[in-house]
Amino acid sequence: MINDLRHRSAEIKIKACELGFEACGISKVRSLEEERNSLESWLSEGMNGSMDYMARNLDMRLDPSKIVEGAKSVISVLINYYPAQKQHDPKAPIISKYAYGKDYHFVLKDKLNILLEFIRTEIAPCNGRLFVDSAPVLERAWAKQSGLGWIGKHSLLISKEHGSFVFLGELITDLDLEYETEIVADHCGSCTRCMDACPTKAIISPQVIDARKCISYLTIESKEDIPSEYHPQLNNRIFGCDICQDVCPWNKKIIPTQAEELKPTEGLLEMTRSDWQNLVKPAYRKRFTNSSIERAGYNKLMRNFQHLAFFNPG
Repeated sequence: MINDLRHRSAEIKIKACELGFEACGISKVRSLEEERNSLESWLSEGMNGSMDYMARNLDMRLDPSKIVEGAKSVISVLINYYPAQKQHDPKAPIISKYAYGKDYHFVLKDKLNILLEFIRTEIAPCNGRLFVDSAPVLERAWAKQSGLGWIGKHSLLISKEHGSFVFLGELITDLDLEYETEIVADHCGSCTRCMDACPTKAIISPQVIDARKCISYLTIESKEDIPSEYHPQLNNRIFGCDICQDVCPWNKKIIPTQAEELKPTEGLLEMTRSDWQNLVKPAYRKRFTNSSIERAGYNKLMRNFQHLAFFNPG
């Protein structure tokens, strides 16, 4: 067992990198009171849309010690998912890059489980829980506190080295560790490319997204039909949207992911517009098992396809 906090933390970061994470940072558990006003304001304006769960357990969202008893440390990890290839058919409905490979929830949780077991057996016995876009955890805020990057105007974490096409995960534990002392400065400056490029103007101010206008929300999360006024702005997108990230200067020179599980599943990028149009439920289930695309469901995906009539490629 390792008693020295610096040595403990260094070993955890080394193991995280061995598991395929590009970055790992550690922050001290505390209540993120600086996030409270903006979160409460966002909710009061109804910008969470039908995501009612965002309004629940607000104190838990701000304070991890209310989720994990005796919590002392938040270990944040980051992994790049940027693909080396794009969809082949320019007329095919577009899916978000994060859905090209295996469902990231499975990929990151598997790696974090290994990391947690390593900590318990090689560092020190501890209690801990892992989180991947789950439970009331403000993952981007904790990634920022852990020195992994800053929050861009599109509200996503931006890493200087890896851009914003990254997945985040956390381990919250009652283990004492050495904490990051420096927060990465905001390097967006006066750039507003993400805000200017959003077709539905969902980025209403820096770091504030009105989900009710966001194409990702409309095509994945929303339980309602997509309002007709947004159909022309879908820009051939059937599942999610990457427009605000595609135009970000910090994503221009990033290296494609090295994680095999996050690389495009066989045959996905080769699907033509006709393939999508003629997709039947059994084929959908076979192709998208263990894919993030399962989140939308077959009926919603096909509904989204029907809204693409305004798209006229090239």
